[in-house]
Amino acid sequence: MKASSEPFAFPLIALEETDSTNQYLIQLCNEQGNATPEFTTVTAQFQSSGKGQRGNSWESEPGKNLLFSFVAYPTFLPARRQFILSQIASLAVKEELNRWSNDFFIKWPNDIYYREKKIAGMLIENDLNGAYIGRSICGIGLNLNQETFLSDAPNPISLKQITGKEADRDEILANIMKRLQIYYNGLRMEDFDTFAAEVSARYARSLFRRRGYHPYEDANGRFQARLLRVEQDGHFVLEDEDGEERSYLFKEVQYVL
Repeated sequence: MKASSEPFAFPLIALEETDSTNQYLIQLCNEQGNATPEFTTVTAQFQSSGKGQRGNSWESEPGKNLLFSFVAYPTFLPARRQFILSQIASLAVKEELNRWSNDFFIKWPNDIYYREKKIAGMLIENDLNGAYIGRSICGIGLNLNQETFLSDAPNPISLKQITGKEADRDEILANIMKRLQIYYNGLRMEDFDTFAAEVSARYARSLFRRRGYHPYEDANGRFQARLLRVEQDGHFVLEDEDGEERSYLFKEVQYVL
């Protein structure tokens, strides 16, 4: 990344290349016995084995996009409420992108879409300590300046393709992390239930295809349904054309795009 005019507010490890920023940060935290400072951020110009939800690979031209991971220690957060970490991470990315254009949405659980095309994805790996979360590592891939995508991914798009302008990766990374810290501190310092309800409401308003009937596919095949809600534990609740509620966890249902 090019040098920023302002110092980055969190501990930063900038790599030219790694297999995965998540794996690098996991190994670092394990070696240091989780003494790695909270919000330590690892960036890479290129990832050879970047992963997303469902085990998908993440295509990124070297030096063009934003590939980073950060660590948090939300030991105050019950394991049953871990989905809120996914909500605040996706909101932080979406709300930063909203500065540059409109029509960004969160595709459950935490992909970021521009209209019908994917601009960002993330993978959150939580380690539990009894009934609470001991450590959370979140990896995010955000397409910023890539203009040609060569993989068989069906629908990638970059911010430059949307705006026609080169995006400043340093600026966007710094802003995303600042937004994340604000959300995270809110979880820790505010009345949790009230703040979590506000986060959930923002998340619900930001969801991809939140109105109308759309095609989905589960283990039994394709069907049409409308989104009813996303529950506190991350369950994705749909209502099909017969009026039947269908509730899913991650990987149990897919959007048909």
